[in-house]
Amino acid sequence: MNQNFYRNLIAGANEGFGRSLLRFLLRLVSVAYKAVVGLRNFCYDKHLLRTISIGVPVISVGNITTGGTGKTPLVIWLCGVLEKRSLKCTVLTRGYKASGAGFADEPVVLARSCPGAKVVVNSDRARGAQKAIADFDADVLVMDDGFQHRRLRRDLDIVAVDATCPFGYGRVLPAGMLREPVRALRRADAVVITRYDQATAEQVERLQKQIGQIAPAVAVAKAVHKHPYARANKGRIIGISELKDKSVFAFCGIGNPDAFMKRLREYELNVVGSKVYSDHHDYKDEDISDIYEQARLLGANLILSTEKDWVKSTLLAPRDEDIIFAYLACELEFIDGVDKIEALIQKTVGRLDG
Repeated sequence: MNQNFYRNLIAGANEGFGRSLLRFLLRLVSVAYKAVVGLRNFCYDKHLLRTISIGVPVISVGNITTGGTGKTPLVIWLCGVLEKRSLKCTVLTRGYKASGAGFADEPVVLARSCPGAKVVVNSDRARGAQKAIADFDADVLVMDDGFQHRRLRRDLDIVAVDATCPFGYGRVLPAGMLREPVRALRRADAVVITRYDQATAEQVERLQKQIGQIAPAVAVAKAVHKHPYARANKGRIIGISELKDKSVFAFCGIGNPDAFMKRLREYELNVVGSKVYSDHHDYKDEDISDIYEQARLLGANLILSTEKDWVKSTLLAPRDEDIIFAYLACELEFIDGVDKIEALIQKTVGRLDG
């Protein structure tokens, strides 16, 4: 099912008998899915399912919805904090939807953005953790997308919640985008509200109140995604002011494409055309050829994507084109509550200092 169609369907934007029937069927499946998730969590809560302690601190960064909540920039920020403490950090990631070339976008982005950390790709997080300690003598492990992976015991759970679509239309998969009911936030130690600046003050205030009602004990922080520049081949840096002078064709295959496109409008870029693919799209030669063809027809002199899309498509891009191919760099910046997150990190890894 096309991602845009699916999002509109579960959001109730598509009208008609056929779509209403499809939503009804999705809700039936959702009931079964919710029951299975609830049973699994119950078994972990009551210690009927065994968790594995690995012997070093484990910090999980995750979410309760599918799609892009901004957890990758949060993982990168966290690795930077640990690196400043001179701790040997390893990121555990499952390598979701590896491309035909044999790599997934997120591990590549993490490896590029966290040069001081190692990255271990293994869908079995416990085995990945064992490898991190055996091969890299890791002091601390950062589990990317780890909130639902309860088999590996963690010492700190940080959950990213996207302010623009915090609770996935209020329903669990597949009728909504929730991986588990929102009460799961009670397991978390901290919630970071991401894309804080892309929601209204009323939306953020309502979201904070909801989080407080669901999980009163959880620490809450707010952060934004900053995009200081675009980066093209051979390390070329293109500032935002220079981007404004370009005719841009934008494309992406991420969990929250609307946030990316909205950001380009906020920067007042001259976007002459765009194309959205499904999350973690595996780009082929024909995809890139189509992108370049559309860009040429629309008079674009720059093609712009996210870093995740760029790492999976740049090798397919022609080298003799006059059109620049770049990605919009993304950095996490805390607006409020960073002291709460840093205090939890200190509590988790403090005994390792010195």
